[in-house]
Amino acid sequence: MTQSLSDRFNKFIAPQLLQDENLYPFFRVIESEQSTEIIIEGRKVLMFGSNSYLGLTTHPKVKAASAAAIKKYGSSAAGSRFLNGTTALHIELEYRLAKFLRKEAVLLFSTGFQVNLGVIPAITNSNDIIILDRMNHASIIEGARLSKAPSVMFKHNNMASLEQKLRLSSDADMKLIVVDGVFSMEGDLADFKGITQLAQKYNAVVMSDCAHAIGVIGKFGAGAASHFGIEGQIDIIGGTFSKSLASLGGFVASDAATISYIKHHSRALIFSASPTPASVAATLASLDIIESDDSLRLQLLENTQYAISKFKSLGFDTGNTETPIIPLYIRNDKKTYELTMLLLEKGVFVNPVVAPAVAPQDSMIRFSLMATHSIEQIDIAIDTIYECAKKLEVLLSVETHQ
Repeated sequence: MTQSLSDRFNKFIAPQLLQDENLYPFFRVIESEQSTEIIIEGRKVLMFGSNSYLGLTTHPKVKAASAAAIKKYGSSAAGSRFLNGTTALHIELEYRLAKFLRKEAVLLFSTGFQVNLGVIPAITNSNDIIILDRMNHASIIEGARLSKAPSVMFKHNNMASLEQKLRLSSDADMKLIVVDGVFSMEGDLADFKGITQLAQKYNAVVMSDCAHAIGVIGKFGAGAASHFGIEGQIDIIGGTFSKSLASLGGFVASDAATISYIKHHSRALIFSASPTPASVAATLASLDIIESDDSLRLQLLENTQYAISKFKSLGFDTGNTETPIIPLYIRNDKKTYELTMLLLEKGVFVNPVVAPAVAPQDSMIRFSLMATHSIEQIDIAIDTIYECAKKLEVLLSVETHQ
C-alpha cells in the first residue's frame, strides 16, 4: 500500500516526548549576537556551545567588513561561482587562503558541508577506494556515499586498522584517506604523522577536513598540516568559515591541477549559489586578524588547558581532547538531556551530543571554549556543571573530589 507523508512520519514522536518532559534541547532561540554571553528568553546566559573559537563573530573589523561588502556588492552574488557569482572578493580570499595554507590553489564553496559533498565524489571513481576514520564528520560520510567509489572505515586513530584497510586495497587505482584534522565531537587530533607515513608506504592520497583546526592549531592557526609540520604530505585540505573565521562558507585547497578539475566537475559547486559578499568579506577580515596577531589563539590554548585540567580534577571524563572542544562523557542519553536543560536553567548554555550522532554509550555534553572567555566565566561554568552533575548523579566518584 502506498504511504502518505503523514502515514510515514506521524509515528516520529521523539521530539514531542522530550518536549513533554521539558528536556528538548534543540533549536533554542538566541536573541543576541553570539559572544561569551548571550540572551535567551530575555536573560543572560554564558555561552559554552559556540564554534566561534576565537570570538571573532563580534569583532568590530569583521562586522565593518561585512557591512562594507553589502554596500558595494549588495546582499547576494545572485548566482553560482561557475557562472555569475564570482566577485573580486572571492578571488582575493582564494589567493589569501592558498598562501596561508601553503597550497597552490583554493576554491570557495557555499558551506563547509558542501566541500565534502562536492570534492570527494568529484575526485573519485568506481576503481578507487575511500578510507575513512570511524569518527569522521557526517559531511565526510555523506560525501563518500555520493561517490561511485566504495568506502571502508578504520578504527578511530588506529594506525594498525588503517594499515589493514590500505593493505586490502592494493588493487584500487587511488586510495583516498579522509579524516578530520580536529574531531568535531571528541576534540582530539588525527594522528597525521602515522597517517602520512602509511600513505607514503601504500601510495595513498590524504585529505584533511580542517573545519575545527583552522584558527585553533598550527602556526597562526594554519591547521593540522602546519601543526604537525607536514604541509607537503597532506594532499587536500578542506574547511569552513563558520568556526574560527566567523562567517559562512567553505574551501578546498590543493595543487592547481586538482583545484581546476574540481572547479569543472563538482556538482555541489557548479549548481549551488556563491557565498555572499558579506560572508567572504567577513572571512577576509577574520583572516587579517588571525595572520597579524597570534594572541587570540594563544589565549584560547591557555583557556583550553585550564578548563581541561579543572574538569579532570573534578572527576569528569574528557576523553583524549587537546582542543577547545571538551567532551564531558555522560554515557546516558536521558541524563545528557537532563543535564543540558538544568544547566540552561542555571545560566550555562552547552550542547548535548546523543545517539545517533554518537553511540549511546558515548553520549556527552560538548563544552566549547572561546579565546574571549574570561577565567571567571570558565570557573562559573565548570562549577555550575559540577554541581548539576552531582545533583543528577552522573559522576562516578563525585565524593572523592570534594
